[in-house]
Amino acid sequence: MKKFYCFALLACISAVALAQKKLVTRPAITGIAGVGLATQGLPSDRTFYVQTLGWAAVPSIEAPGGVRFYGVPKQWVEVLPAKNADEHPFRYVAFATSDAKRMRVYLAQDGVAVPASVSRWKDGSQGFRVQDPEGNTVEFIQRGPLPSHPAPAPRAISSRMIHAGFQVHNAAAEDSFYKKILGFTPYWRGGMKDGVTDFISIQVPNGTDWIEYMLNVPANPSRHELGVVDHFSLGVADIDTVVAKLSERGWKPSPGSRKQMGRDGKYQLNLYDPDDVRVEFMQFLPSQKPCCSPFTGPQPQPE
Repeated sequence: MKKFYCFALLACISAVALAQKKLVTRPAITGIAGVGLATQGLPSDRTFYVQTLGWAAVPSIEAPGGVRFYGVPKQWVEVLPAKNADEHPFRYVAFATSDAKRMRVYLAQDGVAVPASVSRWKDGSQGFRVQDPEGNTVEFIQRGPLPSHPAPAPRAISSRMIHAGFQVHNAAAEDSFYKKILGFTPYWRGGMKDGVTDFISIQVPNGTDWIEYMLNVPANPSRHELGVVDHFSLGVADIDTVVAKLSERGWKPSPGSRKQMGRDGKYQLNLYDPDDVRVEFMQFLPSQKPCCSPFTGPQPQPE
C-alpha cells in the first residue's frame, strides 16, 4: 500500500511539473507604443500636435473619427473624440510586445480578464486591451510589417516617448499587475518634498521606457490637476534646443511652462495640450544627482 501511495504521489508531482512546463511564458515588452487621449476639440489638438510639436497626423487605424500623431513610425499619440463633456482625457497606454497572442494567453493564465482573441489592423499589427487593478486601460501591441506612418516627421521637436504617468491610489495593487505579472522593474522614486514619495517609476522588462505612478493626488481633482498627473513624456538630448524651437513657434514661458530642473536631476519643460494633458519634455540623462533615491535602471537613449 505504501508503494502505491508513493507511486501515486510521484505521478501527481510529475503531472504538476509537466503542466508547469506547458505554461506560456511572458513575451517581451519592449517599450511604450503610444497613449490614447479623449478630446473635446479635435481641430485644436491637431493644431497643437502638428504645428507646435511638429508631429505628422494620420487617421486612426483602430477608431473611426480619431487621429494618430506620430513623431516616429513606432510611437503615437492617438486623439479620439470624447464620449461626453466629463470624460477623463487620458484613455489608455499601449505597450509594444513581441507576441500579442502569447501575451493574451499569458495574462489569462494569471487570472487577468482578456478578450476572446486579439484584433488585427490594416498595417498588420495585432493587439488587445485589458484593465489594470485600478481600472486603467492597458493595450498590448505587436507591431506589423508595415509602419502606421512611413517616415519620421521632420519638424518633430522630439520623436521619442520615454514614459507615461497616471494617477495611482494603491501602489501595491498596481505592483501585483505591473511588477509581479508583467515583470516591470524599479527605476526611480521621489517626491516634491524630501521624505515624501509622490512618484514611483518602473521600467518595462525589455527596454528603458517606464510608467510613473502619480501618488497623493488631491480628492476630487480639477481637470487641470488630472492633466498634470496623467501625462506622457518626450525625451530630448538638450532642453535648451526645445526652448529655442518652441519659441520659434510662438511659445512663451510661464510659471507652469518653463525650463526647470526636475526632482530626478533631469531638465524638463511642460506643455499642455488643449485638453490640459501635460506633455513633458525631459532630457534623456540627468544633469545632477536626483533627490530622494538613486536610479536603479538604465537611462533611455535617443534612437
